[in-house]
Amino acid sequence: MGIPTGKIVALANRLYDKYQTRNPRELADALGIIIMPPRAFHSQKGAYKVILNNRFIFIKDGLNPVLENIVLLHEIGHDQLHREVAMSNGGFQEFNIFDMSVNRMEYEANVFASQISLPDEEILTYIENGYDIQQIASAMNSDINLVALKNDTLISQGYRFRHLDHESDFLKFDK
Repeated sequence: MGIPTGKIVALANRLYDKYQTRNPRELADALGIIIMPPRAFHSQKGAYKVILNNRFIFIKDGLNPVLENIVLLHEIGHDQLHREVAMSNGGFQEFNIFDMSVNRMEYEANVFASQISLPDEEILTYIENGYDIQQIASAMNSDINLVALKNDTLISQGYRFRHLDHESDFLKFDK
């Protein structure tokens, strides 16, 4: 079944309220997650692992800064939402950024990333001013797919917008 979107949103909001940052490196540090130096991954963009109760995020080298921040927040989402799963698999569960339509945990981590990185008030202002998805992504220095996911999250919370098309696999393996 998975974690309800409302619970993911509430968790992300609590973390923001507590630490007052949307910066993934600052948030990881505050949560005690170690971000390892970038790795030469062939296809994956990031991974989350728990090794001997130490939490690690690994990221692909060469990512542009916007995508790197999204990947880091996505992996922090795994830490906050799926740590028990990682630990139950001997601490070596590797969360890759898969097609969200296939893996619910990937979708949940992306909802978390969108909630931390895209403040409700700011995105609502852009929507009210008639910005389209590309304009919002550009103005917020984000990815159009993350903005579309945030839009869907707002709709699930009762806002009355039209659904914005996006690729469900925007953070999956490179081809």
